[in-house]
Amino acid sequence: MASASAETSEIPRAKLSQQELNALTNRHKAFLKRQPGGTRAIFKMRDLSHLDLSGLDLTDADFSGAKLFSARLLGCNLTGADLYGTDLRLANLTGATLMKTDLRGACLRGAILSEAMLIEADLRDGMLVHMGKSGEMASVNQEAVKLTTELTCAIMRGANLSRARVSNAFVMQTDMTDAVMRGTKFVRANLTNSDLTGADLQGADLTGANLTGARLTGAILSGAVIDSARLVNAVLIGAILDDAQRRAPELAGAVVAKDFAALGRTLPEIAAGHAAWMDSGGKEGHRADLSGYELTGFDLRGLNLSAAVLQGATLVKADMSSAVLAMADMSLCDLRRINLSNADLRGANLERATLTGADLRGAKLNPVHIQSGSGHVWRANLHRVRLEGANLQGADLRKANLTDAVLSRADLRGADLRETNLTGADLKGARLEGADLAGATGA
Repeated sequence: MASASAETSEIPRAKLSQQELNALTNRHKAFLKRQPGGTRAIFKMRDLSHLDLSGLDLTDADFSGAKLFSARLLGCNLTGADLYGTDLRLANLTGATLMKTDLRGACLRGAILSEAMLIEADLRDGMLVHMGKSGEMASVNQEAVKLTTELTCAIMRGANLSRARVSNAFVMQTDMTDAVMRGTKFVRANLTNSDLTGADLQGADLTGANLTGARLTGAILSGAVIDSARLVNAVLIGAILDDAQRRAPELAGAVVAKDFAALGRTLPEIAAGHAAWMDSGGKEGHRADLSGYELTGFDLRGLNLSAAVLQGATLVKADMSSAVLAMADMSLCDLRRINLSNADLRGANLERATLTGADLRGAKLNPVHIQSGSGHVWRANLHRVRLEGANLQGADLRKANLTDAVLSRADLRGADLRETNLTGADLKGARLEGADLAGATGA
């Protein structure tokens, strides 16, 4: 099966100038408003390379077979547009809307689609066609030449591909960090070496997909179908998996959480070595490093692990009540239903950690003062943290970074949220009675 870039990049197309583009888009604008003289924009088999279409409303426009190499489409509305077989290599589609857009057989190699909306977009196979004398598109040499949609090396950070159809597509070495792909169909797609850190793949269909070497740290895979998927050397440390998925044979060869027993030291020994390291300013003992270890259900009550490294650790249902974790790195951790009540998390890094249903009553997540008497502080980082249904009653979250955090159904009654950054945070259904939001931004 041919890739879109290999087959369509050299097809001759009539060049369109920026002035011609502006005239066509003005008539399309009138078309969308049902005004006299309005006509649907038809860019079929035209060359729009390097042109600027940013911010335009091109809903339902026809770009089939067009060349948009290195074009600027930032914030462009392409809802329902026909982009069948288009050449979008290196195009900038940051923040663009491509809901229900036909992208079959399109080439998006190296394109930028960060924060783009591709909900229910169609990125399945296309068929190589040419423009006949009659102006109609027909198969090449009367033979069906399939084109595979290509997203190789694209940047799709924070994009929303929920329920999109991406089956059989090339998505190799693609940056899909924090992308939302709920219910997306990736059947037999090639996702080799792609970065899916923190991605939401709930209910996605990855049947037969090639995820060799892919990074899925902190990704949510609950309800995802992984039958016959290739996960050799795929990094699943800190990924949210169902019990059945953890037992699936497909995980053989994947990089998963390490068995704590392999560390060769008990928790008291680790805590003692860490205490010596802190007391001596790093000259004695050893800094506690539990990164990527399986600690589900462990009892860590009251332990002092200030400045410890726990990145990507699995601590589901663990008891860390009253633990001291000031300035600890707990990013990308699986902390579902953990008990962190009254824990000292001042200045801790919980970026992209999953704390669904966690108990954080009375927890301290306010800043750490770097130098006594100075104005220098180290704030708690909860960027993109997942706190759905978590209990944060009476928690101290002063000046914490909660940008893009998920706090839906969280209990924040009586919490101190003064000067917190809640920009982009999801507070749907959260309880905020008695919470202090003085000086908070984005609330």
